[in-house]
Amino acid sequence: MAKIRVSYEYSEAEDKSIRLGLFLIACGILSLFILGFCWLSPTLQSLQSKPANCTVVSVLRPEEMFECVFTCGADCKGTSLYPCLQIFVNNSESNSVALLHFDEQQLVLNPKCSYVPPCERDNQKNKDSVLWWEDYFTKEVSSQTFTCFFNQQRRPDDVLWRRSHDTSVLLHCVLWPMVSLLLGTLIVLLTVCARSLAVRAEALQKRKCSYEVCHDLSTAAAGPSARRINKADDLNPKTNSDPELLSSPTRTLPLFAVPVRRRDREH
Repeated sequence: MAKIRVSYEYSEAEDKSIRLGLFLIACGILSLFILGFCWLSPTLQSLQSKPANCTVVSVLRPEEMFECVFTCGADCKGTSLYPCLQIFVNNSESNSVALLHFDEQQLVLNPKCSYVPPCERDNQKNKDSVLWWEDYFTKEVSSQTFTCFFNQQRRPDDVLWRRSHDTSVLLHCVLWPMVSLLLGTLIVLLTVCARSLAVRAEALQKRKCSYEVCHDLSTAAAGPSARRINKADDLNPKTNSDPELLSSPTRTLPLFAVPVRRRDREH
């Protein structure tokens, strides 16, 4: 039997679902690359730093001033000054004196100072913020041991007080792109499976209809021969006679059955 081919076209809903799935897949791949370059690489570098025990050795405030950029509106920018604060600590990993920084961002922003205040338009506010941290490390942290982060390969002369990125950033950088990628793949696969099932159902329906048509054609072709047989039976009287005659075909009846009586002659 020849194989029945079914031509099936995507409906509007199936087109939209496939486009949505492909869009989610593209967004997942693109966001994975963007987050990988922007967040994942710095996070991995930050996680490479080992925790260590640090003790404050000295707190200095040189006379050198540094500039920072402040914003006061959409088109309003300017520069102001802030004093430099240097906090030297002794870490237990290298057993040497290193400069303490608040996090990786401030280390990149100004590697000479330990703290970079939020830039304000008024120079006095910047100075007050720096003085507050100077008093905090001089009076409260000077005699205590705290946890710092040290990376011997990248920054042997610097230690970090905090990490800018932790494992949660790493989780978000990988989780959401993978969720988008898997969701888009699932939508496309479900749409393709639904299409395949629809094709099979339509093929079975057409096969069933073709079988019924062939059966009707065979019945119609056998109709004239059956009518001829019935007509021949009607013309033959023997076939429509008594059932006993049909059951015993060798039995024959006389053409004339006339009773004969004998009469005695009288003499």
